Amino acid sequence: MSKVIAVFGAGTGLGVSVARRFGQEGFRVALVARRKDRLDSLVARLEGEGIEAAAFSADLSDPAGVPALVDAIRDRFGRIDVVEYGPIGGDVSFTPAARLDAATLEDLSRLLLLTPVEVFRAVLPEMTERGDGAVLMTTGYTAVQPMPHLSGPGPVMSAARNYLYSLNGELAGTGVYAGTLTIGAMITGSEAAEASASAEPDDRLTGAEFPVVDPAELAEHYWDMYTRRDRVEQAHPVAPTPPVGTAA
Repeated sequence: MSKVIAVFGAGTGLGVSVARRFGQEGFRVALVARRKDRLDSLVARLEGEGIEAAAFSADLSDPAGVPALVDAIRDRFGRIDVVEYGPIGGDVSFTPAARLDAATLEDLSRLLLLTPVEVFRAVLPEMTERGDGAVLMTTGYTAVQPMPHLSGPGPVMSAARNYLYSLNGELAGTGVYAGTLTIGAMITGSEAAEASASAEPDDRLTGAEFPVVDPAELAEHYWDMYTRRDRVEQAHPVAPTPPVGTAA
């Protein structure tokens, strides 16, 4: 039976590119996201390329729905060998730290920390029993390099990155790999890039330079991480240019 990758937060940028890259290696693909119409379009695109795929509509800001969602993927495909979690869409935005509040952090934590923990927790027993598998998580560069005016997702993704590092060490010797891809760039074709392009000038990110990257290049990083399993984290690009802070 061919292997299965479940892409959580599948979109028109990185998600479909990861699905395509693994699909080219014979993986069957489960695409998970909120919008069924967009998922169906992505499934049709992949099937047109000869990749078996299926859509699973779900609200990833609800950690309680994870067990039923994972069961539905197993019912359709019989197994889950790889998980890639990266639901960063156009509706996830930065907030200046001085304006950050508990409600914003609570909302972000459900999507970017609590749900991936529940997803990985749901699939790890199956993977460790088989002695093979991988859980992959996408984070933004502000999880590694905090920047003025660009808070919000960063503190939450930093906690998720901490968890992923611990998980990687604990899985050593089991045949299961945990890794994170940290991205400091706008991804061509993604919802976030579309939202940025259509934003009013005052709403654009200022003081930070974010290059543009082809999602196929990022997907290749994930394939290399999955096959080599020689590092916990891959950053792309290595050093984006942060704004200069001012100390009081």
